Amino acid sequence: MAGAAAESGRELWTFAGSRDPSAPRLAYGYGPGSLRELRAREFSRLAGTVYLDHAGATLFSQSQLESFTSDLMENTYGNPHSQNISSKLTHDTVEQVRYRILAHFHTTAEDYTVIFTAGSTAALKLVAEAFPWVSQGPESSGSRFCYLTDSHTSVVGMRNVTMAINVISTPVRPEDLWSAEERSASASNPDCQLPHLFCYPAQSNFSGVRYPLSWIEEVKSGRLHPVSTPGKWFVLLDAASYVSTSPLDLSAHQADFVPISFYKIFGFPTGLGALLVHNRAAPLLRKTYFGGGTASAYLAGEDFYIPRQSVAQRFEDGTISFLDVIALKHGFDTLERLTGGMENIKQHTFTLAQYTYVALSSLQYPNGAPVVRIYSDSEFSSPEVQGPIINFNVLDDKGNIIGYSQVTRWPVGNQGLLYDRSWMVVNHNGVCLSQKQEPRLCLIQPFIDLRQRIMVIKAKGMEPIEVPLEENSERTQIRQSRVCADRVSTYDCGEKISSWLSTFFGRPCHLIKQSSNSQRNAKKKHGKDQLPGTMATLSLVNEAQYLLINTSSILELHRQLNTSDENGKEELFSLKDLSLRFRANIIINGKRAFEEEKWDEISIGSLRFQVLGPCHRCQMICIDQQTGQRNQHVFQKLSESRETKVNFGMYLMHASLDLSSPCFLSVGSQVLPVLKENVEGHDLPASEKHQDVTS
Repeated sequence: MAGAAAESGRELWTFAGSRDPSAPRLAYGYGPGSLRELRAREFSRLAGTVYLDHAGATLFSQSQLESFTSDLMENTYGNPHSQNISSKLTHDTVEQVRYRILAHFHTTAEDYTVIFTAGSTAALKLVAEAFPWVSQGPESSGSRFCYLTDSHTSVVGMRNVTMAINVISTPVRPEDLWSAEERSASASNPDCQLPHLFCYPAQSNFSGVRYPLSWIEEVKSGRLHPVSTPGKWFVLLDAASYVSTSPLDLSAHQADFVPISFYKIFGFPTGLGALLVHNRAAPLLRKTYFGGGTASAYLAGEDFYIPRQSVAQRFEDGTISFLDVIALKHGFDTLERLTGGMENIKQHTFTLAQYTYVALSSLQYPNGAPVVRIYSDSEFSSPEVQGPIINFNVLDDKGNIIGYSQVTRWPVGNQGLLYDRSWMVVNHNGVCLSQKQEPRLCLIQPFIDLRQRIMVIKAKGMEPIEVPLEENSERTQIRQSRVCADRVSTYDCGEKISSWLSTFFGRPCHLIKQSSNSQRNAKKKHGKDQLPGTMATLSLVNEAQYLLINTSSILELHRQLNTSDENGKEELFSLKDLSLRFRANIIINGKRAFEEEKWDEISIGSLRFQVLGPCHRCQMICIDQQTGQRNQHVFQKLSESRETKVNFGMYLMHASLDLSSPCFLSVGSQVLPVLKENVEGHDLPASEKHQDVTS
């Protein structure tokens, strides 16, 4: 898709060019070695992969895992609730990790307690259930739970806990809090000690915006009011997203509660987080359940229970995941050794995000329309106000959002792209309808949902209808149909879709699908020899499994069509219009127009294809695929320019295919062609042979 944008005459903004030489130099890369060497040594599993989900799951390094594994192999760690040498080793190591965590956040055990949890969500749930809420009633206006509307789902979910005990929850918009900063603080009642809780993210999971850490002290001191209610405010800072790429100084910004997830920092272990509780707020937390090692003493026969003395021991129900806690030590060691610390990570990741933001913002279609819409107000000006998260939609050249299913990878089957060209519409006699007889076929839009295993069919003026992807073997009646003189086994998709199609076309129609046990073998054409042990099978296509077109070839035809308009009118055909007319299932960004006609084989990712030959075009390309209207100009111009037959696009088939593991074709994959032996220039540099799949 973005390949069309690249033709606007502007090269993609280079990373080196993105760095302002007059600005303070931000660190890019870690330590004396290059980032390429670091990636090869510590993340070799990423070979051939672009990983862009660090905010979702950080990747652990190889040496981190090796160090932890070696520790487990060399030491015996027992249950810390037991009383023996191995359990004491575990207890002492866990306590050392607690101190290491506090040091990482620039604080000490004098100010904060580390409570290990199953993750940041579990830490938030703990606060929701243990906070000293005061219910609303005749004698009290009750506590308030306020949360920023840009909060994580796990924060918003706390309101269900407060609702159950009649405590009012209030969502606060960021703009309302910004404006509250500008207003003078309303008079507060210093004698009112009614406890309220305000929660906000240090960094938005949605847009990466970073909210001021100064809000912590302003809310606690009463200078900033989420709502105008007298009482004592406590602050929960959701730091899980923020601390994955930035240092957090809790000595300067002393939130009462700070939930974190360690996999967001180190990548491993998962399922382990912590709640950092300020010691001045810890005595207020109320706990009802006790279990595991949280009880110092209790009686089973009567209501007698004495909790453990330390806050951590009281709230860590059961045996903590002590081996995972020990893994954190190796996470801290490796992080500091490889990167030099969180400040370097902060600068490094922001520099990359800033470059990506500017590069994406600069992408335009030939008509000047933006390729992406980015959801951010910060313009990535500073790491103090923006984290390394970019949330965007891909747009078409008219500004419409392109759905996820249009830019993602698709599974490959033995007949081509899975479910591609597996259905056809037939008339009451079972004869296949094409756009030559029924141009309005192009107005029907099918969408495959692999998760729900349905095809959703839409058309203007009609209610969407769902069709199962597979037949019901118990009720399906197999019939014989013909496709290009081949007899194929098909089945009728049912009366419901038949009625829908008949209503749309105004005459009786049926939808039929190739049966799953139907085998239609490809014919040998264009002098191609079948590879040993392979037999190409076809869906309901005319000649081949795949049809490939080159955007450079489309651009050349686009130029010819629009320069032939001597009256100087606006362009007759858009690039999208032309691309759709040729109805290919593989579109690539080639270097030159019609170079694909000189190829003998191509590789796309891990898949190899034979090039069977050109597609001989018919009057079908005269139909506008978005309106169903006919226009002969495209066919005429193509016939004039190609001189021989009206060829456009190339047929492909699998050269070899191993379906023992899932196979996929992905947008953005590199295309490596092999030229025919009798074509001059087959020794072109490798860089000249690289293309990209665009859709």
